[in-house]
Amino acid sequence: MADTSAASAVELQPTAISADTHYYGADFDLRRIRKSVFSALVQARRRFGGKRIAAIDADGRELSYDDIIKAAFALGHALKQGTEPGEAVGILLPTGVGSIISFYAISAYGRIPAMLNFTAGERALKAACQACKCKRIVTAHRFIELGELQALEATLAEDHEMIYLEDVRENLNLSDKIAAGIGMVFPWAVQARPSPDAAGVYLFTSGTEGDPKGVVLSHANLLANVEQVRDHVKILPTDKVFNPLPTFHCFGLTGGVLVPLGLGVPTICHPTPLQAKTIVKRIADTGSTILFATDTFINQYARAATNGELNSLRFAVCGAERVKDETRATLRRKFNVQIVEGYGLTEASPVLAVNQPQDNRPGTVGQLMGGCEAKLIPVEGITEGGQLHIRGPNIMKGYIRPSAPLVLEAPVDGWHDTGDIVTVDEGGYLRIRGRVKRFAKLGGEMVSLAVVENCATSLWPDCMHAAAALPDKRKGEQIILLTEYAKADRADLIAFARNHGINELSIPRKIIHVEAIPVLGTGKTDYGKVQRMVVELMGEPEAPAATPETVA
Repeated sequence: MADTSAASAVELQPTAISADTHYYGADFDLRRIRKSVFSALVQARRRFGGKRIAAIDADGRELSYDDIIKAAFALGHALKQGTEPGEAVGILLPTGVGSIISFYAISAYGRIPAMLNFTAGERALKAACQACKCKRIVTAHRFIELGELQALEATLAEDHEMIYLEDVRENLNLSDKIAAGIGMVFPWAVQARPSPDAAGVYLFTSGTEGDPKGVVLSHANLLANVEQVRDHVKILPTDKVFNPLPTFHCFGLTGGVLVPLGLGVPTICHPTPLQAKTIVKRIADTGSTILFATDTFINQYARAATNGELNSLRFAVCGAERVKDETRATLRRKFNVQIVEGYGLTEASPVLAVNQPQDNRPGTVGQLMGGCEAKLIPVEGITEGGQLHIRGPNIMKGYIRPSAPLVLEAPVDGWHDTGDIVTVDEGGYLRIRGRVKRFAKLGGEMVSLAVVENCATSLWPDCMHAAAALPDKRKGEQIILLTEYAKADRADLIAFARNHGINELSIPRKIIHVEAIPVLGTGKTDYGKVQRMVVELMGEPEAPAATPETVA
């Protein structure tokens, strides 16, 4: 997620921590989340009006609350055949109205949507389906064709029933249409009534360190995050949210779908975050005012935009990775748009902390969301901050794994260990130093690999960089930097560290030039692949290098 920049890392004055150091978000009314996700959609229709536009698809098609609810009742009635309440039904679709309607359709009749990452590969997808015992997968012929996913489709079809939206739509029968008609007038007579604490969705980790884990979020977890965002960030009735992030990612699902539909503002869907030129044109054409993105993607949009194509934005909400100072400066200079940085994780549904447009503190990820409680656990070798543990109404029910399908591993006493090293200032603003796993131990000192990357980014902002640690006979570990910048020079990093008061242990032992840093479908750096690349590319681990090597 987010992290401090190398240059500003020494500015924070964190409070001292001990094993019992706790931090709290604002008060939160739990009564607001005692319902199902589908019930929340029905209530939003009643509050904002059925004719109000709720979603706009990539082809410009506009759907009202009435359209989504009617389609969800009809599709859900057809999809529930052959399944049981509480059973998982997979969704293999890009961000769009098809994905939104499928999510609500499955939920309306008490089944559980399992959001499948179509960029993860065959093995990871099969493991995800195994973890939640998913036997049916909803997709679309057109998506398979445009995404050239025929091989993946064939593999999944070996042990899953593939349901295609086009086929279901053509074969809706009279009972499906009657269910939709009744549901529009008397939704309580048709929809299921799952407990708010029952599973509302299955999402999956990237699986870069093995098989993906399933994250079980309840209806109450998801709705808690919607209400927390409502309380924390001022969203206007005139706002329009542009969401290019995948709905298999919690940021794209909660932030890009549940939040806008819950707050009565339209979500403009885009099927992939990779089409920078198309996205900036659509932002301008739709007059979007809020953009959900990651640093990697918004940097691309800023470069692609011309003639003020991002000028309609009030602000952009960025998470999943640290926002670079250069990215902030570019958005502000070219379009007068500020970036509001936040911090989240799937296990928190996902937003845990976020800055506010009216109180935006670059370098931090803002304050805790309402109802959340946090504690920092000291970590040996790390003198600033501690390992963040969190508890609150948005924290997951637990994990499920392929090795033990649907066996819930619940957080002990409700506390989830994020694995992130965090500092908190006197105002309660969080600053993420990096993941515990992304610290290297050199000569008895813990060095953040994120700081290494931040130094490289400060010097060469137009390229991506990724650091990894390997064993070292003398110092315990050594740091290797992969960079897309062909002229990267270790001497420049040494000079930068000295000029900015950064420990020279943060200087990589070796720099290797690569054509591209691997990224996940969400835009985050794929550190699993980075580590494997470093292991594969390194020759003699003890041999230092002052200049980069080029690797195709």
